[in-house]
Amino acid sequence: MADEEQTLKTHEEETMDNEQSTTGVEQSTTGVEQSADVKQEGSTSDSDKSTEQKSPCIKEKLKAGYVDLEQMKEKFSKLLLGEDMSGGGKGVSSALALSNAITNLAASVFGEQRKLEPMPEDRKLRWRKEVRWLLSVTDHIVEFVPYQHTARDGSNMEALPPPMNSRDVNHKACGVAVRPVGNVDGIPFTPDMQIMVTKQRKDLLMNIPALTKLDKMLTDCLDNFKDQKEFWYVSKDADESEKGVQRSDKWWLPTVKVPPGGLSEESRRWMQKQKDCANQVLKASMAINAEVLAEMEIPENYIEDLPKNGRDSLGDAIYKSITVEFFDAGQFLASIDLSSEHKILDLKNKMEASIVIWKRKMHQKESRSWASSSKMERRELFEERAETILLLLKQRFPGLPQSSLDICKIESNKDVGHAILESYSRVLESLANTVMNRIEDVLYADDFAQKEANKSPSADHTPGQTPTGTPTSTTISDVMGWGSEDQGES
Repeated sequence: MADEEQTLKTHEEETMDNEQSTTGVEQSTTGVEQSADVKQEGSTSDSDKSTEQKSPCIKEKLKAGYVDLEQMKEKFSKLLLGEDMSGGGKGVSSALALSNAITNLAASVFGEQRKLEPMPEDRKLRWRKEVRWLLSVTDHIVEFVPYQHTARDGSNMEALPPPMNSRDVNHKACGVAVRPVGNVDGIPFTPDMQIMVTKQRKDLLMNIPALTKLDKMLTDCLDNFKDQKEFWYVSKDADESEKGVQRSDKWWLPTVKVPPGGLSEESRRWMQKQKDCANQVLKASMAINAEVLAEMEIPENYIEDLPKNGRDSLGDAIYKSITVEFFDAGQFLASIDLSSEHKILDLKNKMEASIVIWKRKMHQKESRSWASSSKMERRELFEERAETILLLLKQRFPGLPQSSLDICKIESNKDVGHAILESYSRVLESLANTVMNRIEDVLYADDFAQKEANKSPSADHTPGQTPTGTPTSTTISDVMGWGSEDQGES
């Protein structure tokens, strides 16, 4: 009995200990839960604070994105309407609408670059954003090319129609069966059975990246003038003593002022480097523009308005100068009055019209077996001379307005890709030419300042004497002693 009582007491004590430990565990668990709740509440409040801090930033971005979307909708709506906001279908073609959009955008963003300074950030962002919208059209101008696939062994594979026996297919690409070109299972596969895929048109694939690179080169060139301090601009309304040097008769432009001795040698070399960069952009954009214009068809309305022959187009005096036996294009241009932009453009129009006339006559005579070969050769020679003159005019006067033929081609062009390439290259050509002119203004002011500094200080003294009054050389009066006699008498 005593053993049983002792056993019961021991069991009761163990039960009490277990209850106490369970209670402690529950209390500790409750404490952990409370601390976890406190931490969760703290983290929630922190996240709410960070969300409140970020929300203005997010709202601003959403607002800017909404504004951009509305601007893009407005711009592309005008393009779809062909600039006819009445919607009556009287608008221009898509090609001309895009060409005008790029031209107008460049005019509003760049205007006339009056100074060598970085573009304002808002204008630069607007240009990059909106020109990217307009260029995005070219991503969807495609051509069909055979699908090519390179196997693991390096062999060239072309996509062909799936064979009748599908177990012969070893390669898959874009959901198209790919097999070696030639005989497969004794069945010859001809080129007309190739699978064609779309790819961006070749001229756009080559020229759009090139033009965007030229665009960046130009804006970077202007950004380089941010920290320069060796020349500055003076308003046209400034006092006469403060005015700088004006290279041309463009009185509305601010004049350039340089230090009295001119630019430092380092700055002069740096300016020449920037000029070379702008010249590279100018030449590349001119080449692309000329290539695109050459690919555009000559409109019928331009051909209908042409004179009957080259003599009538050029006039007797110019025609005789071009058709002489020994011809030099440089001497010809030296003999022509090119004193104004109007006269230069008139000569360019005449040359282009005569080239079209001679080319058409040569093409018509080629179809006749009895056509005189001597006349064909003479027309070909005259055409080459006229093209040489045109090339020299473009090189000497890169900022010329568009000729009558160019305007007619652009207005009649229906190819959207050509329209974008032509207008984009043209506005870059114009901006590069403007940047070069502004750099030449600074170099002209520097040259003028150097000449002023190198002027002889003895200009106000008696000829033949130094500033101290002594003769610079022995004269016949000194030898004969005439000067000493005069001094003695006086």
